[in-house]
Amino acid sequence: MNTNTKLRIGHLSTLYHTSFILMASGWLEEELDLTVNWTMFGGGPAIVDALSKKEVDIGYIGLPPVMIGINRGVPIKCVGGGHVEGTVMIGLPDSTSLNETKGDIRAVLEQFRGKTIGCPPSGSIHDVIIRNLINKCSLNDSITVKNYSWADFIPDALTDGELDAAIGTPPLSVVCARACGARVIIEPSKLWPWNPSYGIIVSEELLLNQPNVVEGFLRLHEDACNLIRDEPHRAAKMVAQLVEVIDSDFIMQTYQISPKYCAALPDEYISSSMAFVKVLRELGYIDRQLEEDDIFNRSLIGKIHLGENHYR
Repeated sequence: MNTNTKLRIGHLSTLYHTSFILMASGWLEEELDLTVNWTMFGGGPAIVDALSKKEVDIGYIGLPPVMIGINRGVPIKCVGGGHVEGTVMIGLPDSTSLNETKGDIRAVLEQFRGKTIGCPPSGSIHDVIIRNLINKCSLNDSITVKNYSWADFIPDALTDGELDAAIGTPPLSVVCARACGARVIIEPSKLWPWNPSYGIIVSEELLLNQPNVVEGFLRLHEDACNLIRDEPHRAAKMVAQLVEVIDSDFIMQTYQISPKYCAALPDEYISSSMAFVKVLRELGYIDRQLEEDDIFNRSLIGKIHLGENHYR
């Protein structure tokens, strides 16, 4: 491909996203002849806002913020997967875990009556998952969820006693473990099976006018997913060299908490995503029914990722 195209990509600080592999490797520039501008955001909702303002062309975003954006008319589509089950709940060392309650999530949440759980931005996938759980357990009036525009502030808040627990990404759980001995109290697969922790979201304008760029990006995104899954030590070293302030052991710990990396959009990913529509309506984040075609375009990833998915 010889496009000489400028591509603006919004990403998060989440280290297991392929954004870090693509930044470290230079594959997009070398193989697609692109000029790439990477911008880091504090959460998925902020990237959706940037897409709505035509400030970025592609975003790494959990699906609930995407649905909220589509509900308000932002012209975007999910064209590829990336990871599932990327939300984990953590508590201080003396917190009771799901295993210790023999799988009773309500019992885990009960310990935080009158207390505060830290969470990434309002409308993020983590926010929707924890508020849905609290709502289902009829604990809305008993537990406070405190949203942070940047999840990076949560470890200090947990260490300083401002928070009693937190919910967020695997990297957040590793940081909190190192900062104050926090531990996982509800693992990712138990919070919401197959939850779409991030997908590749593109503007409909880019998808319509430059599908070859989107396809080229997805091919390299797939290669990066394979690298993380098949050669995690090599991937971790690449990311550590890029980030510099974080060692490869930290990144390996992050990879291992929920090692479900793939670019595909299988039916399970779609079904789990669509289950959020009802929850988002119940929580007041969206006001209309969204259908699969409103959110997803599987045409390109279907050409790139052949055969079974690799999430399991």
